[in-house]
Amino acid sequence: MLASAGIPVFPCVPFQKNPLTEHGFHDASTDTSVVTEWWRRWSDANVAMPTGFASGVDVVDVDVHASGSGFDALQQARSTGLLGTPAWVVSTPSGGMHACFLRTGSVEQRSWQVPGRHVDFRGDGGYVVLPPSTVVQPDGEARPYRVVNVATRQPDAVNANTLRRFLEPPRPTRPPADLPNLGARPDRLASWVATRGEGERNRGLFWASCRMAESGERFDVAATVLGEAAQSAGLTEREAMTTIHSAYRIANRLGPPSAAGERLGPSRTAEGVCL
Repeated sequence: MLASAGIPVFPCVPFQKNPLTEHGFHDASTDTSVVTEWWRRWSDANVAMPTGFASGVDVVDVDVHASGSGFDALQQARSTGLLGTPAWVVSTPSGGMHACFLRTGSVEQRSWQVPGRHVDFRGDGGYVVLPPSTVVQPDGEARPYRVVNVATRQPDAVNANTLRRFLEPPRPTRPPADLPNLGARPDRLASWVATRGEGERNRGLFWASCRMAESGERFDVAATVLGEAAQSAGLTEREAMTTIHSAYRIANRLGPPSAAGERLGPSRTAEGVCL
């Protein structure tokens, strides 16, 4: 039994994903007496598990609909190194997949959806239905969840925020009106980053990091100078490092300004982009 193994579970309506208990996944329990009573009362109930910190499991949910499939997006994420080896993989009744990763660290990873790529993330605040549950599909046929693969080596964790930015990059917005001049020294860039408010911090850090990359500053210098400034503005160390890494990767890929002075890296007018 899952509960006896320390995995919290709760019952769902037979052949459906809707919880049977009053508070849904918040009622999930590892108490075998509670779980036994649930299934005594609802013997044919589906079984579900809360995701994220509650269970220690994060799930990348690949959907398959008439409008499209998330497998292409999944493969793209794998090819760029954003998704490693899951602890186990479950095939879902719709023909999709649950890639289950073990939660590591203490950073909150909230559940989210990217409908346009047909990929969802089930982390803190979410849940998934588990094998051997069965769910009725739009064609009227009931199909089961099945475990199709279990890792034979140490599984990886998943960075949900990085994955979401890859699947759904933020749209470009207007750059801040008070951008420092392009030749600003690192200390001036840092001072400017430190004054960014909520909603501008990542965007400003990204712009300043691109400027330092284009001017030939080493990454470790930018990480120290701009990282400290970004944290003083309210970003976490991890958020700051992720943004600086993204800026350096993009700026180095696009190249430095040309001899004629034309800027080949991220332009001043496009610096609303924050990856």
